[in-house]
Amino acid sequence: MNVRYRFWFETSKGYVFGPGSYQLLKEIQKTGSLRKAAESLDMSYRHAWGLIKEIEEHTGYSVIESSRGGKGGGESHLTQKGEELLRMYEKYDELFTYIVKHPYKKPSITVDGILVENERILLIERKKEPFKGFYALPGGFVDYGERTEDAMVREMKEETGLNVKIKKLMGVYSDPRRDPRGHTITIVYELEKIGGILKGGDDAASAVMIPLNDIPLLAFDHNKIVEDYKKSIND
Repeated sequence: MNVRYRFWFETSKGYVFGPGSYQLLKEIQKTGSLRKAAESLDMSYRHAWGLIKEIEEHTGYSVIESSRGGKGGGESHLTQKGEELLRMYEKYDELFTYIVKHPYKKPSITVDGILVENERILLIERKKEPFKGFYALPGGFVDYGERTEDAMVREMKEETGLNVKIKKLMGVYSDPRRDPRGHTITIVYELEKIGGILKGGDDAASAVMIPLNDIPLLAFDHNKIVEDYKKSIND
């Protein structure tokens, strides 16, 4: 399957310059004649002239200069502004082609929460791969346009049924190898319960409170995160 695209320039007046207009100016540059350019594109002279006038009306400057008569029936060539418009279109076309062929890769952002009460830490049992069946800190992906703090509160409600408030930022973990799905940066918050009933939901098969000194093997790098938390409260 191939990805295809089209782009064009617009102003407040509307469409200015696109693939058809580009081909016309390119042919004028090549042939030195509006009539020959139109013929090579299987376009009527009237239509070609209309495209030129539309471009000039919307841009506010001339893109070709023409001379009448002569052995060849008159000549046309691009003005300096016309040449600049052509080059600008080619630069954008080169840029968009590169983007389509080489998509920009960027890491995903997640949040994880640490909620501890009476020397017990809240963990969820993962319902899905990766690490299906493993315990992990509650959390998940940040939605586009969402603050990480809001994502943390939302994920806690969805996965554990608890309403929480954020006490403080605990840390940021960005090792590209920490998640088998790809480069994922997680932001970890210390949380305080303010309501709700503990119950696993969404991506969590269950939600449980486990003794802080009896932590099993966890998903991702969550054992390291818990150890860092324990060190922070003992410092």
